[in-house]
This record gives sequence, structure tokens and C-alpha cells, in this order.
Amino acid sequence: MATLKDVANKAGVSTATVSRLLNNDPALILPDETKNKIYTAVKELGYVKRKKAKKADITVGIVQWYSLEQESNDPFYLMIRTGVERYCTANDINMIRIFKTDGDYLTKLNRVDGIICIGKFSYEEMEALHIINPKIVFIDMNIDLIAYNTINLDFFHAIKEVVNYLYVLNNKKVGFLGGIEKLGDGSIYPDQRLDYFKHFCKLRGLECADYIKQGEYSREAGYSMMIDMIHDNKLPDAIFCASDPIAIGAMRALKENNIRVPEDISVVGFDDIDDASYTNPPLTTVHAPSLEMGETGANLIHYMIINNITFPRRTTLPCTLLERESCIKRQKK
Repeated sequence: MATLKDVANKAGVSTATVSRLLNNDPALILPDETKNKIYTAVKELGYVKRKKAKKADITVGIVQWYSLEQESNDPFYLMIRTGVERYCTANDINMIRIFKTDGDYLTKLNRVDGIICIGKFSYEEMEALHIINPKIVFIDMNIDLIAYNTINLDFFHAIKEVVNYLYVLNNKKVGFLGGIEKLGDGSIYPDQRLDYFKHFCKLRGLECADYIKQGEYSREAGYSMMIDMIHDNKLPDAIFCASDPIAIGAMRALKENNIRVPEDISVVGFDDIDDASYTNPPLTTVHAPSLEMGETGANLIHYMIINNITFPRRTTLPCTLLERESCIKRQKK
């Protein structure tokens, strides 16, 4: 049976040239004479192009703890899902998208090769999913025991950098606006950022106890929490918001009450969503690599499926503080 090399030798060209021509490479430019030589060689030698081996079909279930409506209001989780889907598409992996709000979401996972869970899940839910398929990864789910594959953000160093940044800018009173997330069993998912915020404020001698509020991770909640602070006449020198949507809502409340950012109060967000660059002033924020979280999770599941591995591991991705114009250095008092 004739080979690609035989065709190349007969036509007087390289095997790469033959391969590119027969695979219709649009970037290949050849004279008609050379093309005819290759086609003639193929015909005379009876060369038959080999079919590529069919890849084994892999199907991954993507379980989202948010509803579609909630996800549309939270770019952080939307970007995680985008990262998962981008990796799967590039690697010919089939996807089944499932929302935890679907009543029978567990039964839809019976025939998948691996599971990617995005968001917050109770221990009971995690165990139920793990029983269905031990090739599973939880993205943005932090647990003390390394019993499952998890991918998280490095909140410790991110919040340390935020507090140190506000300290260097001579802020004495700093606040925290965050959200409360409830798990499927009704318990509250603890936000490490608040714990670390209190810890590092104490180390730096910054006042924060009277300037902490928690609601939801939304613009509306950020607006409402900031309005409450304004009405209580308790405004810090700077405020850290646990998400950019919260920060955007808070900045609107400040503007409506003629409180200037950053002259009267500095604002720092978290996530680095696209809108953060277009606030007035542009929002200083912590870049959370949400897209990379999704890609990393999909890559891990792909590896586990191909190599039949279920050994759990914890992956932590770094965050970066992005300085824009919503913070200012204050005069020392």
C-alpha cells in the first residue's frame, strides 16, 4: 500500500506539502503544476488517505448551583461556566448543562463520564454527587477536608493585599460589604474573605467592627447596604466590597447622596468584571481568574477520565489587586 512518503517522492515534494494539500490547508499556496504532480502521483500509486482514528466519546455534566436567571446577574459564575465550556469545546468533550434548581438533576448525571459542579453545595449534596461519579470537581467550593477535588481562589493573600493597600493609603476606618450564601441544607456558607478582613484589620490596627454589612451579591444589595450606612451616619474612610456588583451598587448610593469617590470614601471591589473598568471613577478591584477556574476544572476532569483517576486534590488560584481610580491616599491625621 502506497504511503504519504511514496507520493511525496514521486511528486518531488515534501510529505508535509502532500499532507497539507490533501487536507485542504487554506494557507498552502502551490503552483498548479505542483498540485497536478501530487494528484497524478496519488492516482498512479493508488494512495488512499487514512482516516483519523475516532476519538472516544466523553461526556461531562456541568452542574450549576445558580438558576439561569441568577447566573445572568452574576458575571463571576457565568465566566466560570464559560471557561469550562471553552475547554470542552476545544477538546471535543460533550456537555450536559444542569441546574441544581432542576427537580431531578441527579438522575440526569447517571451516564456522564465526569461531573463539574460550579458554586456552593452542602456536604450531603457533595456526597450524593460523588456517589454517582467519583470523577468530580467542585469549583468555588472550599472545604476543610480534602475529600473531593476542589478549585478555589487564594482569599488569604488577596485580602491581605487589600487591607495592606488601604493601610498604606492612610485609611483608619475601613468597611466590608458582602453577601450571605445559603447551602441546600439551609446552613450559611462561611465567607473566608470576611474572616481574613477582620484578621488583617486587627493586625494593622484598623477599625472595622462598626462598618460591616452583609446582604446578597448584587448591585441592589450593594446599593441598599450603603444607603443604610449613610442613614446611620457611619461611613468609613474606605470600603471593601466582596463582589464588583456590590461595589457598583454602593457607588451609585454614594453618588446619589453627594458623597464623592474617592475624595470622601475609597471603594475596592472583587472579581474584576468588565463593568468595573467603566464605573465613574473606574473601580479598583481584585482580579479573580474565574475563566481560568473553569478551564482548570475542565482540564482536571478530562485528565481524570482519560487516566481513570479519582484521587482528590485541592487547587488554589492566585488573585491580583488592580489599582484604578476609586481609591486615594489620605492625609495623615
